[in-house]
Amino acid sequence: MRFEVMRLDDIDGTPVDTTVVDAASVNRIVQQAAAIGQRLWIRPAAAPAS
Repeated sequence: MRFEVMRLDDIDGTPVDTTVVDAASVNRIVQQAAAIGQRLWIRPAAAPAS
């Protein structure tokens, strides 16, 4: 499964940048964000049309 991870602005919470990663990478990204106090929004990525 793939997830969309959005880094949020510290002031108003708007998305600053977005990346799509696999499930194994989500934990690493969350740990890094927690270490520096970064806010994230994580949701399942939209499935590509087939």
